[in-house]
Amino acid sequence: MNRKTIITSLLMMAMLPVSAQRLQVTKTTVNCGPVAYNRPITAVFEMRNKGNRKLKITDVRTSCGCTAVEYPKKDIAAGDKFVMKLTYDARQLGHFDKSMRIVSNGSKEPLYVNMTGVVMAELKDNAASYPFAMGDLLLDRNELEFDDVNKGENPVQDIRIMNVGSTVFTPTMMHLPPYLSAIVTPEQLSPGHSGKISVMLHSSKLHDYGLTQTSVYVASNLGEKVSSDNELPVSAVLLPNFDGMTDAQKLYGPKMSLSAESLDFVFDGKSKKSGQIIITNNGRTDLKISSLQLFTAGLKVTLGKRELKPGESTKLKITALRDELEKQRSKPRVLMITNDPDKAKVVIKVNVKE
Repeated sequence: MNRKTIITSLLMMAMLPVSAQRLQVTKTTVNCGPVAYNRPITAVFEMRNKGNRKLKITDVRTSCGCTAVEYPKKDIAAGDKFVMKLTYDARQLGHFDKSMRIVSNGSKEPLYVNMTGVVMAELKDNAASYPFAMGDLLLDRNELEFDDVNKGENPVQDIRIMNVGSTVFTPTMMHLPPYLSAIVTPEQLSPGHSGKISVMLHSSKLHDYGLTQTSVYVASNLGEKVSSDNELPVSAVLLPNFDGMTDAQKLYGPKMSLSAESLDFVFDGKSKKSGQIIITNNGRTDLKISSLQLFTAGLKVTLGKRELKPGESTKLKITALRDELEKQRSKPRVLMITNDPDKAKVVIKVNVKE
């Protein structure tokens, strides 16, 4: 290779674009939700050096003196993740929107991030209102039940949560089936603050009438392991729709009656107890029990007949198993779905004592 070729090659290499370092942030705005007056609140911004060289943050400025920042002073290697924190002193009531201007050697333009929320004079964060603990995340309930849902409805239930830890949480709900969705407010939960998880049931995605059960998992932060410690059972009861029936059709329809709507069992040292309920069709057309389900383990049921002609009766036998019931979180109940417009859903309560 002659000298001219070498010089030409060097010039061409100099003209090739250099891959710029880039400062990437997961979310540019963090909604802190309600904040207690004079209790500093911290927003955590997850960052990453997307470039192929070391990144250096050269200057950080905030929108006012009421905020403080934390950020790495050392070089950040290519591909590494890190966090920057913006803390607001919360000494002024009302809504707030505070920003942070970040300058680095990874871009000619600064990067702006924001924290928002509302400072309130009183914020009732009473730990006694959150009786269930999943680590340092407290909850006001440890199960969800969507009862009496009609096809097409989208009911929502809220779980109130509180952070009693020493670090900022990003609560999340894991292993949601297609018929459930969840929104966490605020997205980041500072120590001593509360929020909520709003869970929506999309009933159009349920395939069968009656009881559908699953378990979802609540985590303080994304990536936590799934275990029985953070399990939250969810149940939904989808009812048949009788809106298309006329009053005359309902009058001449089936009429279900029960000898009892609950059973009381006292084990007295025994491992199981049984009882029975008489089901009668007092209507003018056939009574059909389309679904017979259990809300919990620890029960066994047998039903003599699922279809009863007018005037007919059958026996529902329920057996309670002591050792299995002791492991259950929910109350033992039996569910029946029928074609009686006035008793589409029938729940038999099972009360047990030692």
